[in-house]
Amino acid sequence: MAALQFNARIMAPAADVDALAAWLDGLDPATRKAETLSLIPKAQRRLWALAAGRAVTLEQLVPPGTPPEHMIRHFGRNTLPKPIHLFEKPMCRPPEGEAPGVLWGFNEGVTRPLIGPGYFVLRATPGDSRGAAVVDYYQVPSRAPTGWPAVKPNERGLQRFAFAEMHDFLRRVSEHVVIGRAYKRDRRTNNCFVLCREG
Repeated sequence: MAALQFNARIMAPAADVDALAAWLDGLDPATRKAETLSLIPKAQRRLWALAAGRAVTLEQLVPPGTPPEHMIRHFGRNTLPKPIHLFEKPMCRPPEGEAPGVLWGFNEGVTRPLIGPGYFVLRATPGDSRGAAVVDYYQVPSRAPTGWPAVKPNERGLQRFAFAEMHDFLRRVSEHVVIGRAYKRDRRTNNCFVLCREG
């Protein structure tokens, strides 16, 4: 694989998010994932600013035609220190007729055995300047899809320190990549994260 370029492209003085999107869309899936997971905190925060006003849709996160409860993996890197900087956000469409208009998901990573799965409901937030979609930890799915960990409220146990009273707003970067920022009790935090959809 060629040397990773995403950090340098974002930090360039004339960085343009449309050009970044076109470049990402042209990469093969493995290279796109590697580039996304290379992003350092400074680059993630700049990418958040560059992506202002770019709307994420639920169809972008779980593509049309995906069967209900079929897991779509989103590989992520956040601005927290190692080893908790890498994670996944698996997502799916709920069963037909149940919870229409949202996606279900949880957090997978080295911390899950300790703090729990951090379930969420992902919903559209049209007109919100923070982002057109939000990972809502105030809500959790009514049940776990087959093969997923048991659902727990985020206010219970150690996971309350990581997920309770949290919203993660999302902005579109490219077809497969989004940038997010965490809000605690509706106050912006310094924590960002980037996600790359599989495939």
